[in-house]
Amino acid sequence: METVLPVLFVLIAAYLLGAVPFAVIIGRLFYGVDVREHGSGNAGATNVLRVLGAKAGAAVLVLDALKGLAAVLLASAVAPVEHGATTHDWVLIGASFAAVLGHSYSPFLGFAGGKGVATAAGALLILVPVAWPILLLTFIVVVAVSRMVSLGSLVIAVEFPILVILLYPDRPVLILFSVFAASFVVWRHRSNIARILRGEEAKIGLRSKGTHSGGEDEA
Repeated sequence: METVLPVLFVLIAAYLLGAVPFAVIIGRLFYGVDVREHGSGNAGATNVLRVLGAKAGAAVLVLDALKGLAAVLLASAVAPVEHGATTHDWVLIGASFAAVLGHSYSPFLGFAGGKGVATAAGALLILVPVAWPILLLTFIVVVAVSRMVSLGSLVIAVEFPILVILLYPDRPVLILFSVFAASFVVWRHRSNIARILRGEEAKIGLRSKGTHSGGEDEA
């Protein structure tokens, strides 16, 4: 019971951290706009970028990433490595996924939200620091070439478990998580995949500010 209660607290706290809808808060507080009523209607950084511009989009991206980072740091404080490497990994991974679920299914937005990629990125900075720069570079290159943030998210989702297997072969819990997380991201992007295959996915820089893209974003 001494272990269960702190872990339960961490998971609930991580979920609530992830659920904070910075896209909606910044849109309403500083621009008087509910981003869910514009662009793709998604409460994520990419839609904020399209609707409100680069400054707002960058702010939401950083804040959403910090949610995941904060969740993992909290989990690390509750379950340090000294408690056992496997227990440590399970608690950190649980907090990471709880934060992503909170972002994707926020109770403050009627259990809707973004795709969770930015929040996951913040968590992965602590979970897989060696793989993180590689994932970031891949994302930047794919988005720069294709101008599709969704495609960049999908590529790094597939790349993630491969890197974990290569770089962290002695951490089976992390490998299991990477496969599950990659599957979750791909599933959340299923509508984006269909539009990419049809050549209809919205691209960065091709939409005017505040116009409706008709698609879903990924952050």
